[in-house]
Amino acid sequence: MQAYEDRERLNDLFREELNRYILTHPGSRESHERALEPMVSGVPMIWMSKWPGPYPIYVEHAKGAHFTDVDGNMYTDFCLGDTGAMCGHAPDPTVKAIQKQIAKGSTFMLPTEDSIVSASILAERFGMPKWQFSLSATDANRHMLRYARHVTGRQKIAVHDYCYHGTVDETFAVMDDEGNTVPRRDNVGKPIDLAETTVVIPFNDLEAAERAFATGEVAAMLMEPALTNIGIVLPQPGYLEGMQELCRKYDVLWILDETHTISAGPGGMTRSLGLEPDAVVLGKTIGGGVPVGAYGMTNELALRIASSMNLESIDVGGVGGTLAGNALSMAGVRATLENVLTPQAFAKMEELAKLWVENVQAVIDQFNLPWQVSRIGCRGEYSFRATAPVNGRQAADADDFELQQYLQIHAINRGILMTPFHNMALMSPFTDEEDVAHHHAHFREAVESLFS
Repeated sequence: MQAYEDRERLNDLFREELNRYILTHPGSRESHERALEPMVSGVPMIWMSKWPGPYPIYVEHAKGAHFTDVDGNMYTDFCLGDTGAMCGHAPDPTVKAIQKQIAKGSTFMLPTEDSIVSASILAERFGMPKWQFSLSATDANRHMLRYARHVTGRQKIAVHDYCYHGTVDETFAVMDDEGNTVPRRDNVGKPIDLAETTVVIPFNDLEAAERAFATGEVAAMLMEPALTNIGIVLPQPGYLEGMQELCRKYDVLWILDETHTISAGPGGMTRSLGLEPDAVVLGKTIGGGVPVGAYGMTNELALRIASSMNLESIDVGGVGGTLAGNALSMAGVRATLENVLTPQAFAKMEELAKLWVENVQAVIDQFNLPWQVSRIGCRGEYSFRATAPVNGRQAADADDFELQQYLQIHAINRGILMTPFHNMALMSPFTDEEDVAHHHAHFREAVESLFS
């Protein structure tokens, strides 16, 4: 879709910003030219090539809500590692805990005291009494899906149209115009026909969910309580409660992926809305920068799993990992939960997100734009449609990649980093009103350049 009609003007504006970028980032350019030899696309992970401009920014150092690149340019960071650094960059309590632990050893394939404390905090915040740890939310989702198939004896997983749950094979599926489950565009090396493993349903559609569950084929409903990786799609009143009832009615395990929606508060949307899922998945945010994932479950589900596992082959069953729950990750999780991502910090972060949304809405109103802005706790995002989307297809249809790239590079050239995948801004415990005002100035200037 093209949300902005004057493509010639958009292209001219983008070229102006591109030239400015090249002039102000020579050090990053030199680093990238050297990186092209040893790395695919010159980046250590292929997503890093999606940033606007001919090469990515190379970071020199970061602290709190800001970072400086190799050229000495300073940035207000609203991307925060696409939620991985929602706790802020290098928070002192986490840094100290990690430094202390790495000097004592980082991984033993044995538990530490920090794992007990970390699991206990998560149990209190999310209401899930039993926890396990992994190296990422992707791993945690994979493990929960294997457990779901194991204890239910069913093969299919239900997901939402245009969902994202990390690099989990079963979730790279969407609905075609006839409602069939098909691979998502550019699904790299799909291992099996997605229709054999997955059923896709629209977000906010309980009738579609019941039709899928009534087949008796679905082991689990894996979902975010609000979609976040296709813009923000909020649940309509009664949708989550209705999904909870349907999962119970059809003995479908209800797994809430709160990797991003933890922005709603210390216990994510699970706690803030009083939801009662069978399992919750978390990732990146809780480690303070150390790779980690976590999944919590009810006592009932934990018992179903534990009673069906054989100790002799527990290490080759497809769940776990040698580095999962390592001492370094556990030290990072404990310090971050106890001292950084506190209830008080979340309260401040949410107020800043409200201010950010108000600023964006003011610009939308001033220029009478057919755009909208939504928020989940300390996360805000605008999209190129007049009303908030109610499902993933509506959100996807509102995308305009070239317009988004222009807004991204305009922000970068004014010392602001947004996520490269969508128009999302995230607040950290170290973000302040001046940072929010910084974004407001950029956004108003960029919109004025497009519509004045």
